[in-house]
Amino acid sequence: MNRVKKQLQEIIIILAIVSLAGCAGLGSKSSGPFVQSADNVDIHYSDHGQGETALVFVHGWMCDSGYWQDQIAYFKSKYRVVAVDLAGHGQSSLAREDYSIEKFAGDVAAVVNHLQLDKVILVGHSLGGPVVMETATVLSAKTIGVVAVDSFATGYQWPDKNKIPEVVAPFRKNFANETYKMASNMFSATTDQSLVDKIASDMASGPEEVGISAFTRVLEWVASDYQSARENLSKPFVQINAFHKNMPIIRDKIVIVPDVGHFIPQEAPKEFNAALEQAVFLMQ
Repeated sequence: MNRVKKQLQEIIIILAIVSLAGCAGLGSKSSGPFVQSADNVDIHYSDHGQGETALVFVHGWMCDSGYWQDQIAYFKSKYRVVAVDLAGHGQSSLAREDYSIEKFAGDVAAVVNHLQLDKVILVGHSLGGPVVMETATVLSAKTIGVVAVDSFATGYQWPDKNKIPEVVAPFRKNFANETYKMASNMFSATTDQSLVDKIASDMASGPEEVGISAFTRVLEWVASDYQSARENLSKPFVQINAFHKNMPIIRDKIVIVPDVGHFIPQEAPKEFNAALEQAVFLMQ
């Protein structure tokens, strides 16, 4: 009986792993193209449409370029649309030890330079917000605007620098469980549960070493570099945010999408596309 019980447990574990693997990414996967970053990491991207202005989409923590599928479908008839898999995410390689915001910005810059894009609007969700702000500094001559999607001025309480190890500690102990729990709590009460489960499972099944490094680095970046990066940003800057109580009053333009949680482009793609279209129109 013990042998049979052990076999059944092994089968259940295998099925669970296969189930999580099947949740990886919201969009269809392709086999390329790739470009190498400055530190020789293979960076995957997709490239659709055409036009003088390119929208360059950067996903959030433990997500990938497939999360922008509704935006690619909507905007590719009007603009050139590029979506990037940051190192350690999606189909990009894991050949990096430090997944910092600055190095992620280098990933985006490598794609933009490779495609010879001269007029770009950088759009970043969550962790992608800091990444596109850094990218705008690196690619100042090519950037005409920056859009941060639920990255700043949100309900999340960013920790002080000395509190970061304490915040990261539970993820070091049980990365998949803590990531699933955190992601599940980022949606509105009315979000379809299947979408919640899919995104939370997708994020929780990502590489632990990438997740912990990137999570630590983005917390450090916001604690140390956000204000200086914002002050040095000379390009038009728009934030598209979910509504939350006690939203701080800041000088930046904020477009609010109601009745959604953190994953605005996935929860309300039509409303998000309309908000982004307005922001892009004002930047050209």
